[in-house]
Amino acid sequence: MGDDKATRAVDAARDYYNSADVDGFYTSVWGGEDIHTGIYEHPDEPVARATRRTDARMAGRVADLLGPGRTIIDLGSGYGGAARHLARTFGCHVLALNISDVQNRRHRELNARNGLDTLIDVVDGSFDDIPASDGKFDVVWSQEALVHSSDRAHMLSEAVRVLAPGGALVLTDVMAADDTHEDTLRPVCERLHVTNLATPGFVCEQLAGLGLGQVHFDDLSENLLPHYARLSDEVQRSGEGLTGVIGEEYLDRLRTNLPLWVHACESGLLAWGIFHGRQ
Repeated sequence: MGDDKATRAVDAARDYYNSADVDGFYTSVWGGEDIHTGIYEHPDEPVARATRRTDARMAGRVADLLGPGRTIIDLGSGYGGAARHLARTFGCHVLALNISDVQNRRHRELNARNGLDTLIDVVDGSFDDIPASDGKFDVVWSQEALVHSSDRAHMLSEAVRVLAPGGALVLTDVMAADDTHEDTLRPVCERLHVTNLATPGFVCEQLAGLGLGQVHFDDLSENLLPHYARLSDEVQRSGEGLTGVIGEEYLDRLRTNLPLWVHACESGLLAWGIFHGRQ
């Protein structure tokens, strides 16, 4: 992996998530706990409720490996909603790896407020170079983090490297549909400071090539449209209520960019779901 390219990608992701405007968007509009795609029971459901359902669905895929004495690593842990769900529900220990100082500070505060700081270690660092020994974790968990890697094959190899024998990997990512040309989505991706997205076929092929058995992709792409429609509607509807929380320039970008995501969803250009496989 090219060091310069990797460094630029890490810096871009850190700058993006440390931005006050982006923090305000994820905290005020997305819910400030889980900043990934939700699983919706109906289109008008609050984003925060739908994203918590994603946490529960993912945990169900690896439930036999969760519990007291089990160790989980959450790659790109954000504000820690999933880590708290795992620690609170199953009593397992979570190492939460994330590069954003802003998110990590809020993550630690929320852990302490919920009495979970003894079960969750928040570590500043990059998932492209995981600071852990081989075979350390029962479960490797990641939600919408792969998108920010400059070398996604390497990130997946790192994830499998730290997976214990008999352990499981479970991840989600916002992706291009397998038949979508990457240039089509460049305007959509611009808000995330990335130029392209992975595809389900790529992730499945990489995981199988890394020796994971029973690699599955639960295709839940139908949730993308209600998710981005909810986000877009919330930004448009909130209007002046977001003034002071999100700068006007970034609000204008959101008002322009989020409808592009909605259109891409309507056009079948995007994919999303849960990947899971066993060591």
